Amino acid sequence: MKKSKWGMYSLAIGAFALAITGCGGKKEESTESNAPAANAPAGKSVDSATAGEVTGSVKLDGAAPKAKPINMAAEPACSKGRTTPAVTEEVVTGDGGALANVVVYVKSGLDGYSFPAPTTPVKIDQQGCQYHPHVAGVQVGQSIQVVNDDQTTHNIHPIPKENREWNESQPPGASPIEKNFAREEIAIPVKCNVHPWMKAYMAVLANPYFQVTEKDGKFDLKNLPPGTYTLVAWHELYGPSEQTVTVGAKETKNVTFTFKPAAAAGD
Repeated sequence: MKKSKWGMYSLAIGAFALAITGCGGKKEESTESNAPAANAPAGKSVDSATAGEVTGSVKLDGAAPKAKPINMAAEPACSKGRTTPAVTEEVVTGDGGALANVVVYVKSGLDGYSFPAPTTPVKIDQQGCQYHPHVAGVQVGQSIQVVNDDQTTHNIHPIPKENREWNESQPPGASPIEKNFAREEIAIPVKCNVHPWMKAYMAVLANPYFQVTEKDGKFDLKNLPPGTYTLVAWHELYGPSEQTVTVGAKETKNVTFTFKPAAAAGD
């Protein structure tokens, strides 16, 4: 009788253990079923036969702050070969207040489309102990190639908020540093830990519809599918400015962004 009780007790424990195992198995299976499919279909492509474009310009309405000279006396290799003194590049203007170094991009309106990263890298030079270009646009996942053309060591240090931070030394003659960013971020400040005056920005975009203005302040976003878009112009001192634009089939729209400097900017 005693032995029978122990047998029944063992059977009960075994059944309980089997039930727990079964629950665990079901939970694991459910988690896997919620995972995205490995061969999920890609988004739709842009039909160039109906695509339009957005052109325009960016201007500064008011006096631009004066560029400040950069003292490179402590690093002779930085000033070697220069014909003019180095100056800061926070605000660069052209004729009629045209504003350079502004990232103009499509923020929203492209849902459902797929834009693979370009295979051509974006190149950033270090020359005369300054970054060229001062502002660079790059697509998510696109390679960035950093080159040192100076006869001194640089230390490239992007400081993102949404992406992985990195900090690498690059001596003269070293191979290019190749990196990319996994998430959109406008814009990532870049500094050199060796030369504190060196500063640049990397704008990481989720789609190919972006351009960084030059001294003429102009931009041209081609091959846009018909739709309504939020367009943004971003500047390192003046921040973002947004406009909504609707582009029809084969239509070209013109947009002007105007920034107003702070009252103290001309001091």
